[in-house]
Amino acid sequence: MTERSVKTFAVIAGGGTGGHVFPAIALADALVSRGKTRSEIRFVGASRGLEATAVPHAGYEIDLLPASGFQRSLSLRSLFRNLRMCICMPVAIVKALLIIRRLRPNVVVSVGGYASVAAVLAAWAWRVPMVAHEQNVKPGLANRLAVRLGASAAIAVKGTELRGALLTGNPVRSCVAAVVRDLDETRPLIGIVGGSLGSKSLNDAALDLFVRWRDRSDRRVHHVAGRSGYAECAARIAEIRQPQDLLSYELVAFDNEIETLYASASVVVCRAGAVTVAELGVAGVPSILVPWPGAAADHQTANAHAMAASGAAAVLTDDELAKGYLEPTIAGLLESPGKLAAMGAVARTTAFPDAAERLAVLVEAVANARS
Repeated sequence: MTERSVKTFAVIAGGGTGGHVFPAIALADALVSRGKTRSEIRFVGASRGLEATAVPHAGYEIDLLPASGFQRSLSLRSLFRNLRMCICMPVAIVKALLIIRRLRPNVVVSVGGYASVAAVLAAWAWRVPMVAHEQNVKPGLANRLAVRLGASAAIAVKGTELRGALLTGNPVRSCVAAVVRDLDETRPLIGIVGGSLGSKSLNDAALDLFVRWRDRSDRRVHHVAGRSGYAECAARIAEIRQPQDLLSYELVAFDNEIETLYASASVVVCRAGAVTVAELGVAGVPSILVPWPGAAADHQTANAHAMAASGAAAVLTDDELAKGYLEPTIAGLLESPGKLAAMGAVARTTAFPDAAERLAVLVEAVANARS
C-alpha cells in the first residue's frame, strides 16, 4: 500500500525536548492500541528537536520543519538564535501548510514546542479539527494559540489555564507504565539524568559523586549526561579515572531505554519537568528533583515541591548542588530503605496511569465529530 493510499487519521505536531516528544509518542501508541495503524498516524516536528530521532525509533513517520525555539536569554548567542527563528518560522509555516494539505488528517494534535505553531496555523487554515495537550501548569505559546483558534484542550495538571480543558494527566510511554521495580539492595543504583539535552549542574554533581565514591564497590551510578554535555563529561571522566577505582560508573549521552533505569534505580536525580515527574510517578520511583531555574514561569519548582509535599521526592536547588548537598542527601536516603520504599509507593499515587488512553479518547471524539 502506498503512502498516498493510506488515510492519515492524526498528525501529532510539536516536540523539541522529551517533555513534549514522549507524551506524543505515548498518545500515538495508545491510538494504535485502540485500532489505528502506525501508517495512519504521522508526526510533524523540528529538524533540530529530539523528535527527529525519537519518533522514527518508535516506529512512526515524521515530517521535519526548519523551526527553532525562542530563547529567553539576552546573550548574543540567544539573540542570534531568535533571529534564526524569525527566518525559519515563515518557511516552517509554508511547509506545514503543504504537509497538512497533502495528508488531510482527521485531526491535528499539538503537544507544544515551536514546530507545533506552524502545524496549528496550517490546521486552522485548512479547517482541520485540533486538540492541544498541555503538559505544564503554565500553557505554552503553541497551545494557547491552538485553543484560541478552536482546539479542544487537554491538560496534565489541575488548574492549567486553558479554556474548557479536560484533565487527562501526562501520557507516558507504555514501556514506562509497564515497569516492574527490581532493586539490588546490596549495590544500590543511583540514576542521574540531565534530560535529552543535558544539565551542566547535574553533570558537575554526578562527576563530584564519582570522585567522592571512587573507592566504593557497594554503589553504582548511571549518568545520562545529555547530548550536549556528554563529550565534556567523557573527557573529564577519562582524565580523573584511576586504575584502582572501584565505583561502577556508567556514562551515556542519552538513554533510549529509560524504563530499565526506572526499574532498577534506588533513587533517580533529575530535573522536574512535567513528563519526567509523570514517569517517575507511574513507575513508582523515589527521586531527588532539581528544578531547572530557567523554566518558563518557574513551573519546575512547582512540580518538584508538589512531589515533595506528597512525600514522593526530595528537592535540591542548583545552588545546593554546587555546594555539594547531593551526596549527603543520597546517603541519607540509602541509609533508610523503608523511606525509599514509602517514597516510591507515594509516587504512584500522584500518577495518571491511563493518561494516554484518556487523551486518545478525546482525540478520537474530536476527529469523529468532523465526519
